[in-house]
Amino acid sequence: MKLKLRLFYILLILGLFFFSCSQEDDIIPDNDGGDSTTISERLTVNEWILESMQLYYFWNDEIPSNTNLSLNPADYFNSLLFRFDAVNNPEGDRFSFISEDAEELISSLSGEVLATGMELRLLFKEEGSNEIIAQVTYTHDDSPADLAGIKRGDIITRVNGITLTDQNFRDLLFSSSSLSVTLAERQDGVLVDTNEEILLSETVFQENPIHLDTVLDINGQKIAYLVYNQFIPSPNNTNNNEFDNRLNQIFENFKSTGASELIVDLRYNPGGFVSSAVTLASLIAPGVSDNDLFYRQGFNDELQEELNQEFGSDFFNENFRELSGNIGNQINRVFFLVSGSSASASELVINGLLPYMNVTLIGERTVGKNVGSITITDDENEENNWALQPIVMKSFNSEGNSDYAAGFIPDIEVAEGRDLPPFGDSSDPLLGSALAVISGSARFAPNVDFNAPKVIENSASRKKVTLMKISSSDLIE
Repeated sequence: MKLKLRLFYILLILGLFFFSCSQEDDIIPDNDGGDSTTISERLTVNEWILESMQLYYFWNDEIPSNTNLSLNPADYFNSLLFRFDAVNNPEGDRFSFISEDAEELISSLSGEVLATGMELRLLFKEEGSNEIIAQVTYTHDDSPADLAGIKRGDIITRVNGITLTDQNFRDLLFSSSSLSVTLAERQDGVLVDTNEEILLSETVFQENPIHLDTVLDINGQKIAYLVYNQFIPSPNNTNNNEFDNRLNQIFENFKSTGASELIVDLRYNPGGFVSSAVTLASLIAPGVSDNDLFYRQGFNDELQEELNQEFGSDFFNENFRELSGNIGNQINRVFFLVSGSSASASELVINGLLPYMNVTLIGERTVGKNVGSITITDDENEENNWALQPIVMKSFNSEGNSDYAAGFIPDIEVAEGRDLPPFGDSSDPLLGSALAVISGSARFAPNVDFNAPKVIENSASRKKVTLMKISSSDLIE
């Protein structure tokens, strides 16, 4: 079999997908009673799925020997997975998925999305209540939410006039192309609805991964601060490295201002293209060149051997790059602000820098994604619009370590409180903790809220995938 493979090696965070199939003659119904496909179409797609998984899947030796090709493609793909189980199979697969719309998936990987543009965290309104509040963690520049004046920290209590609860919040917030949201304000510790409704309609826009860059002056000390929310090198359908080039320019400015400390905020970053991870790490690591190893990949035994014979052992290595913005010689450590939404390429950067410098993590335990996947499409069959996103590799830093499958535990554990100060405000518990360490001043240390809210869900964890590109044009036989 010859498969044309989109050679996008990616680190990803769990995504949520819904699948359907087209109706034609000679159909068999889906198990869930939804849309349907012809028998021949279903068999053709499932055979392609099986062959692809047998070749590329990291756990290909765990694929069942007998499979049911009559299942709908989504169910069939899921039946092949080496399922994660916290007790019985903690090394299993948590991240592989399938999409029925390859074009939509590929666009979303580069940050071009159909959305209102607000990222949310969901909290119970109060202890013992089933009412939910949706708090805005940030809005994307020039998105409908941004243009409507919605900002970080804003609280939504009703959507389309309906109070959010633990039973309806998904349908109200994530299943409609337009929303009418009601904001609330905290007055003397009590949430009070403003009764002002803001209408938001989804539109297609390009996410900018660089949310904020600034240099803080604390008692004459220059501290560089970057809020980076996704690893994307270029806008969708371009290869100009616009965002990566902008990162280099930002770090050139950090250097020129004499910054001697660096804080990188990855708390909402679910991952990204490895090319951007290489860029960020190469801007931070001291004394590195393009001869120094950033990370190494490992595949299933058969694919590892085949790739090694075809391309040599260097194929599995990703080295640092020599960039003009590298600030490594001005700093002797880096602080990363992290959370339960920090994953994939975010963790890859952390793991890749550990052998080279002092890395301090502040916040909450990260996701723990030390494996990567590829986007596979069937370019030989134009009727097959499915795209596979199976785990195919595991990553190791230059010391051979890949031991963060349970997530990185922060050096300083601190959670966000009920209020969300603007990015760059020293009253932010995560940023304040970093400033307290840097300055040695207790005035920046956050007041610990032992009743910090429990986050039910964070929209950063709903992002589908983030990519890392290794190669561009090879065919795997």
